[in-house]
Amino acid sequence: MAWADARAAAARYGSARGAWYPKVDLNVTLYYEKDINTKAQPGGSTKDISATASLSYLLFDFGGRSALVEESRQSLLAADWTQNAVMQNTVLLAEEAFFNQAGAKALLEANRTSLAEAEANLTAAEERHRMGLATNADVLQAKTAYAEVKLAVLDTEGQVRTAKGALAVAMGYPANISFDPEIEVPEIPPGGLARTVDQLIEKALASRPDLQAAQALALGSAARVREARSRMLPSLSAAGSIGRVWLKDVPGYTNSTIGALQLQIPVFSGFSRNFDLLQAKAEAEAARERLRSAEQAVIFQVFSTHSEFLTAAERVKTTDELVASASQSEAVALGRYREGVGSILDLLSAQRVLAVARAEQINARLGWFINLARLAHDIGILGMPGDTPLAAGDILTR
Repeated sequence: MAWADARAAAARYGSARGAWYPKVDLNVTLYYEKDINTKAQPGGSTKDISATASLSYLLFDFGGRSALVEESRQSLLAADWTQNAVMQNTVLLAEEAFFNQAGAKALLEANRTSLAEAEANLTAAEERHRMGLATNADVLQAKTAYAEVKLAVLDTEGQVRTAKGALAVAMGYPANISFDPEIEVPEIPPGGLARTVDQLIEKALASRPDLQAAQALALGSAARVREARSRMLPSLSAAGSIGRVWLKDVPGYTNSTIGALQLQIPVFSGFSRNFDLLQAKAEAEAARERLRSAEQAVIFQVFSTHSEFLTAAERVKTTDELVASASQSEAVALGRYREGVGSILDLLSAQRVLAVARAEQINARLGWFINLARLAHDIGILGMPGDTPLAAGDILTR
C-alpha cells in the first residue's frame, strides 16, 4: 500500500510539473446547418470543416505555479519517507516475531528439561518409598510437581504454535502455512552502547523516516500558502491560435491567425480567495505543530527504548548469575536427597527456582535482542534485512 501511494504521489508530481509547459490543443469541427422555411421558399444548407491549433502559456503569476509544483514535490517526498517508515515497521514486526518464536521454543526446551527432572524425582521418590526410605507424602508431592511442570510444557507448546503463526503473518503469509523454521536465540555479543542517549536522539532526529515525512508535509503546507496567495494577484499569459476553414461549394480555404497577451486581475470572488489563504495558513501552522509533536514523540521513544535496552543488558547479566547459582543449589539439593539426608521439599523448591531462573534468562536474552531492534528502529537506522548498525561497531563497541 505504501509503495502504491508513493507511485501515486510521483504521478501527481509529474502532473504538477506540466504547469511549466505550454498547453497545445487541436480542434477539428464538422459543421452542418440546414434552414427549413416555407414550401414556396425552400431553405438552404451550410456545411464547413474547420481545424484549429491553439497554444497558451502562463508567463508570470507571482510564484503560484512554482508553489504548486513544490507542494506536489514535498508530497512525493513525504510518500517516499512514509514508505521507508512502513518498511522499517514491517522489518521490526518480523524481528519481534522471530525472537518471540525463538524465545517460546527455548522456553519449551527448558520446560521439557524441567519435566525430565520432575519425572526423575517422581521415579526416585517411588523407589525410595518402595524401599521404606520415603513417605507417601513425598511421592504425592513429586507427582504434584510433575503435573505442574507438564502443564507448563503444554502451555508452552501452545505458545510456540501461536508464535509460529505470528511469525508467518509478519512475513506476509497466512498463519496456518505449513513451515518449520529452524530458530534459536543467538549469542549476545559483548560490549555496550558507546554513544550517549543525547547522541542517539540527535541521530534519530536526522534519520527517522516518519519524521522526515512530517517535515516534507510541513514544507508542502508552506508552499500551499504561497500558491493560495498568488491566486489573489494578477497573472500574465500568452495565447495564440492558427486555423483553417473549408466551406461547402466554395473553392479553397481561409486561414486565421491570432496572438494575444492576457492579463488577468482578480477583483472579487465572494471573499473565497481570502478564506482559501486563511485556510492554507492555518493548515501550515497545524503541519508545523504536528512536526514539533512528532519530534517530541521521537525523542521520548529513543529515550525510553535506550533505558529499556540498558535494563535488558543488566537483566542478562543478572539472570546468568541467577541460573548459575540456582543450578548449583539444585545439584546440592539433589545430592542430599539421593543420600537420604535431604527432603523432597528442598529438592522441589530448588528445582522450581531453577525453572524460574531458566525462564528469566530466556526472557532476558529475548528482551535484549528485541530492545536492540526497537532502538535501531526508533533511531531510524534499522536495515531492510533486519540488520542494525547498533551491533556493527558504529555505535556498539566490541
